[in-house]
Amino acid sequence: MADYSYVREDMLPEREPPVSEVGIIGWLRENLFSGWFNSILTILSLMFIYMILAAIVPWLWTPTWGAGSLSECREIIADLGKQHGGACYGVITERWQQLLFGFYPDELRWRPILTFLGLFVALGPVLFSDVFPRKVLWFTGAYLFLAPWLMWGGAIWTPLLVAAGPALGYLAYRFLYGVIGNLGAVIVAVLVPILFWLFLVGPISSGLFSVIPLGLEVVESRLFGGFMLSVWIGVVAIAISLVLGVVLALGRQSDLLIVKYLSVGFIEFIRGVPLITLLFVASTLLNIFMPPGTNFDIILRVMIMATLFASAYIAEVVRGGLAALPRGQYEAADALGLDYWKAQRLIILPQALKISIPGIVSTFIGLFKDTTLVSIIGLLDPIGLTGSIRADANWNGIVWELYGFIALLFFLSCFAMSRYSMWLEKKLRKDHH
Repeated sequence: MADYSYVREDMLPEREPPVSEVGIIGWLRENLFSGWFNSILTILSLMFIYMILAAIVPWLWTPTWGAGSLSECREIIADLGKQHGGACYGVITERWQQLLFGFYPDELRWRPILTFLGLFVALGPVLFSDVFPRKVLWFTGAYLFLAPWLMWGGAIWTPLLVAAGPALGYLAYRFLYGVIGNLGAVIVAVLVPILFWLFLVGPISSGLFSVIPLGLEVVESRLFGGFMLSVWIGVVAIAISLVLGVVLALGRQSDLLIVKYLSVGFIEFIRGVPLITLLFVASTLLNIFMPPGTNFDIILRVMIMATLFASAYIAEVVRGGLAALPRGQYEAADALGLDYWKAQRLIILPQALKISIPGIVSTFIGLFKDTTLVSIIGLLDPIGLTGSIRADANWNGIVWELYGFIALLFFLSCFAMSRYSMWLEKKLRKDHH
């Protein structure tokens, strides 16, 4: 028998991996110093970051939280011996409540705080369905009508009557479905609550309030402002535009020519017009088309325009998700004998929305940041409030501290939305597998 001496007859003992391949050193070598070109880029980037931080951090590090004016801040900074100045945080200490709540009455600020906390409870079963019980969905539905009442106040009968609108539409659909067909019943079911809200809610609520005066103190829209206003407009526009965008996307792919052309016309028109133009229409031109004496709340007008603007972009994102689905999914729904709405609800839309999550969240983040445009039409969002704060003689000339505080608020909100979308994508991918 030949002697194959190059074949090892005993096992080698296990050894630890090289230090240069694992741990922090391994990560640095693989990601930052994997070659001469990457090493040069890493060193140059570190030098650039150091230069930026060396200029910003000393400017940020100042004990000026208790200062009552910009001149007092400068005196504190001068006592520290700083040559290049420093941040004046006294304006944040003094005006942070105004930046958050605008001119909302101090004694009533528990209402927007309660509304904000209720928002998290209402979104819980929608965003984290595995954690929150489905019973909480009842609160989510009620929150849609209670939140505006908490913010604006007025008779308790108004949100109750507004909540009755969809119920009346559903009853109209069930009653007329067998008489005028599905499409006609749907149209009537949409028109009934709209007409009820426009013409009957106000008189009925006033009559009930005169008999049983239950309600909250009314807060006028001109007192709304600050970050609260941006969140309020953003949340309403995001929630409604998602539903409306899905409907428009389905309408654009509909076989009904009228529905298809109306959806296409709406989407293309809205996407071809800047949001600031729509806001100007909401603030000035919309009153021209309303009946004389009509008082259409400016914040409601802005919410409507922001919602319509976002819904057109959401519709295109969802349409991309629908187009990405294999044709076999539609054929499978037909093979199971599902009608159009069941096929969309059970098979098509869940998959299309999962594909569209990054685009939808990007649209939402863009919409939330675009709420700052309302300052151009006179609403006092955080950007709009900076002008009135800087007009104060004590804070005349202060800039970076105010805008930095506002930027931090928006960054935290947008970053949270971004992280949630990434978590949801991973969760849906695991559930799919």
